[in-house]
Amino acid sequence: MAATVRRQRQKRRVCWALVAVLLADLLALSDTLAVMSVDLGSESMKVAIVKPGVPMEIVLNKESRRKTPVIVTLKENERFFGDSAASMAIKNPKATLRYFQHLLGKQADNPHVALYQARFPEHELTFDPQRQTVHFQISPQLQFSPEEVLGMVLNYSRSLAEDFAEQPIKDAVITVPVFFNQAERRAVLQAARMAGLKVLQLINDNTATALSYGVFRRKDINTTAQNIMFYDMGSGSTVCTIVTYQTVKTKEAGMQPQLQIRGVGFDRTLGGLEMELRLREHLAGLFNEQRKGQRGKDVRENPRAMAKLLREANRLKTVLSANADHMAQIEGLMDDVDFKAKVTRVEFEELCADLFERVPGPVQQALQSAEMSLDEIEQVILVGGATRVPKVQEVLLKAVGKDELGKNINADEAAAMGAVYQAAVLSKAFKVKPFVVRDAVVYPILVEFTREVEEEPGVHSLKHNKRILFSRMGPYPQRKVITFNRYSHDFNFHINYGDLGFLGPEDLRVFGSQNLTTVKLKGVGDSFKKYTDYESKGIKAHFNLDESGVLSLDRVESVFETLVEDSPEEESTLTKLGNTISSLFGGGTTPDAKENGTDTVQEEEESPAEGSKDEPGEQVEFKEEAEAPVKDASQPPPAEPKGDAAPEGEKATEKENGDKSEAQKPVVCRSSVTRFGF
Repeated sequence: MAATVRRQRQKRRVCWALVAVLLADLLALSDTLAVMSVDLGSESMKVAIVKPGVPMEIVLNKESRRKTPVIVTLKENERFFGDSAASMAIKNPKATLRYFQHLLGKQADNPHVALYQARFPEHELTFDPQRQTVHFQISPQLQFSPEEVLGMVLNYSRSLAEDFAEQPIKDAVITVPVFFNQAERRAVLQAARMAGLKVLQLINDNTATALSYGVFRRKDINTTAQNIMFYDMGSGSTVCTIVTYQTVKTKEAGMQPQLQIRGVGFDRTLGGLEMELRLREHLAGLFNEQRKGQRGKDVRENPRAMAKLLREANRLKTVLSANADHMAQIEGLMDDVDFKAKVTRVEFEELCADLFERVPGPVQQALQSAEMSLDEIEQVILVGGATRVPKVQEVLLKAVGKDELGKNINADEAAAMGAVYQAAVLSKAFKVKPFVVRDAVVYPILVEFTREVEEEPGVHSLKHNKRILFSRMGPYPQRKVITFNRYSHDFNFHINYGDLGFLGPEDLRVFGSQNLTTVKLKGVGDSFKKYTDYESKGIKAHFNLDESGVLSLDRVESVFETLVEDSPEEESTLTKLGNTISSLFGGGTTPDAKENGTDTVQEEEESPAEGSKDEPGEQVEFKEEAEAPVKDASQPPPAEPKGDAAPEGEKATEKENGDKSEAQKPVVCRSSVTRFGF
């Protein structure tokens, strides 16, 4: 009896131990559920989090502020961030870095590098011969790339989020300007990896703003399309976006709200910073005039004095937005001399007259890319801190021809809230109401290749071909496949940007190289020698433009097929049962897929939103002769093949059915796939 009781107690101890382990695992899991977003602006950043019990909240920094300056002060043994670094800018301007995002992904000869050097001459930029970019030279032993500096800022934002959430955070959604190209987006991803962040998505800041607007007005969205224009003028740039809201029918959740980016226009250098630099130059001129008879040095040659003037210009711009005039004053500006001068709003507007003339530019670009008119726009909503300047609102209101401008959105925090909502959606740890987001490609991408053609017997010439992969304002994320049919040897093809005629001459110089990469394929000839008895189905290159707008070449493969007669063996009862169970749980395959080793179109599918002629996730196979018709990825492939453009397995299905009806003999299409390096 005693032995039985002891055994029962041991079993209870084991049970309690298992319960304790499970509880510990659950607690550990709950500690990693939080996700964050970083709205990375030129001048400041906003961090937001979502965790169990805390839905979408802006993180307060150590000074209990909701907005943190994007400034880093680097010394030999210590670093300062945010407001601490901003205060150090006066004492050590050379080691205090700001607006460094303008240098991300830029080569040393880019006009923006020269512009940055002109705006902030206190920083020493050195050339990196390996990457053809620039470094910040803090001291002879200390230098950092812009990506490394951004990585420090992202790591600091992570520490703020973790302190606020009281748990570790590794998953994040980061906002980037919509005009960032592939090099700039990859630079942000590299910085995030340095910070130890797992980037769920790089979301365009205009898309994040539109998502925030839609999420909080879900009940106002119906089947009738509503066209809203967001005009976002921040510190470094201006972006105008046209968004269409309406409810659409989805496969998973029925009728759900959707936002679609219809048009985008931007100005990379129009923003509050340029206004502040104009004010700084004006104040420097006033100070030099006051000291004209004292034979003093030019204040522009003193980095500390210019840092003080820039800070005062920032304050002055804000005050003049609400007042007709204001007194600028700085104690001990240079050589213990105080500075005091009155500046009026009229003077400020005269200084920035050419900037205000550029305000309507992004509006016209957005309308042109959306192929819409102002009459179709229901409302124009202001976003960004620089839109608070009265003259900006006056010029914009005249340009759009509306009665008033919408100010019913938090101009500073909208992008951060939209990004953190998307982070909650992507984390899979939270149950979030669906909101379909259809972003748009700003820069088209195409494939270029050259092949030899025989125009006449014995006369050969080279033909240059271009095939558009991702068209301008087409939706993404999206996967595409291009098939090369007339190559039986190793060859090269180029991935380039498409027509960038919508950019001005200066924007094209800032954009940089239009060649993304050159792919050199090896092993093509060997694959044809190996499968001489098979029919070639071409060389297929699989491209992916992911949620972050980053292009990747997933794989390149050579596909061969042959038709053989085969007598299928009788399946055993267990095999039939296993196939039935597999199909019930979505793991079954069609007879063609079992025999065909080639990756099929269905494996590339993503859930596309409805209502567009070019759905995200569609598989459009391009041929050298012509483009294949666009097919709906949600529909099963047709049984009738269309020349060489038919997906693998379609011809086999037709021939198999035809042979069975005539000779009652099963014919199986077998494929072989050879993947090779590039």
